Amino acid sequence: MSGGALADLRLIAAAQWCAWQRSRLARAGAALLAVLLVATTVFTGLRIQAGQDERAHQQAHAEAAFLAQPDRHPHRMVHYGHYVFRTPAPLALVDPGLDAVTGQAIFLEGHRQNTAMFAETGASADLGALSALSPAVVYQLFAPLLLILLGHGAVVREREAGTLASLLAQGVPGQRLLAGKALALAGCVLLLLVPLAAGAALAVAHGESPLAALALLGLHLLYLGLWAGLALLVSALVRQRGAALASLATLWITLTLVLPALAASTSAATTPMPGKLETDLAMLADLRQLGDGHNANDPAFARLRAELLAQHGVQRPEDLPVNLRGVVAQYSERKLTDTLNAYAQRQMTAEAQQAQALLRQGWVMPVLALAEGSRTMAGTDLRHHHRFLREAEALRYDFVQGLNRVHAEQLAYADDIRRSSDAQAERRTRVAADNWRLLQQFRFEPDAAGTRVAQAGPQALMLLLWCGALALALAWTGARLRP
Repeated sequence: MSGGALADLRLIAAAQWCAWQRSRLARAGAALLAVLLVATTVFTGLRIQAGQDERAHQQAHAEAAFLAQPDRHPHRMVHYGHYVFRTPAPLALVDPGLDAVTGQAIFLEGHRQNTAMFAETGASADLGALSALSPAVVYQLFAPLLLILLGHGAVVREREAGTLASLLAQGVPGQRLLAGKALALAGCVLLLLVPLAAGAALAVAHGESPLAALALLGLHLLYLGLWAGLALLVSALVRQRGAALASLATLWITLTLVLPALAASTSAATTPMPGKLETDLAMLADLRQLGDGHNANDPAFARLRAELLAQHGVQRPEDLPVNLRGVVAQYSERKLTDTLNAYAQRQMTAEAQQAQALLRQGWVMPVLALAEGSRTMAGTDLRHHHRFLREAEALRYDFVQGLNRVHAEQLAYADDIRRSSDAQAERRTRVAADNWRLLQQFRFEPDAAGTRVAQAGPQALMLLLWCGALALALAWTGARLRP
């Protein structure tokens, strides 16, 4: 590009900025959005920090209470249970994502897989509703409105004022004129991203990867650039400012409000999930067939009992080198966990399929692409929630089976069956509290930044294609621009 062309671009952009500075509506809209962005960034950051401190405190309290238990029978501790908490990821101060609707604590205990608790609000059909205004919501829904306000008159104002004809007559190509206007709007986009950059920098200071923060900024840059390009394209195509503003407002309502709501309903209808009641009833029926792990004489464990006696060449459980009750508890917990995991995986698969069905519609609704990509980079998406559930379940199973192992290897069967009626036997079936340290500290961390970038790749591609299509449309429109 020649020096003259660059000078033209700077002049056109500067003239556009001067026009915005003279517009009270533009100044008021920019000020309102700036206040909204700063306020939501501050308040969301404070809320996330308070939640992080509270969860860390509760996690430490739960661990201290569990480890402080006196000598007990190991199966008592299996039922005593333990809480684990998921602390917010650093970038949650920008995009809390699903954290408010999925629950952040799980009670771990024997023979059960509990769901996450203490959600701030009820989950929506698309597993993506947001309970409070956050920077992510402001960027997804309200920042495009400012770009519409600024961009709708970028070209049509020149046409109405009669200056478009003189510019074209002076030899300024239509494509160069649109490029200058696009440069002015690009400056607005960069200014809009300043609060987001500040929030991302704060997240990096709290341990987030710079790569994840930059990727989050990149996704929002594409999204806002898309809306700036759309506003400029409409402004170049229509003849009146009112028509341009009405057209862009209709597009905003359609692409950010109406179609996403319809997409959520469609995804829920086309990929239905089984009801909780019917699932629980079916699961309970399957669990009943596994036998009662508290009763070593349950017919479900007759084969295990016979094989164990034959393996050690004895006739009575009292003569075994291990406690039959503890062995049955281990066996029962393994079978029960396999069944629970199968149902849990079925539920998570259904949720993922529903979310994927919604995401596929991001090709025509860029707000869905940005929302999912933003949650992915922040570590607050459905995939991270599922991993939290899996890791918590793995911890539950390990600590239950660890105590069952102590039950099998350190307690005598004769004492175990008499402990309710014999005080001496009851004392001998208590094990040292050191065994509670089978439960290791639980800390949930987001996926590595590179992994999250790869996972957000499809959403970035959707936004890139939108931007590319708009760039081609602007180039075509600029080449045919007439007064």
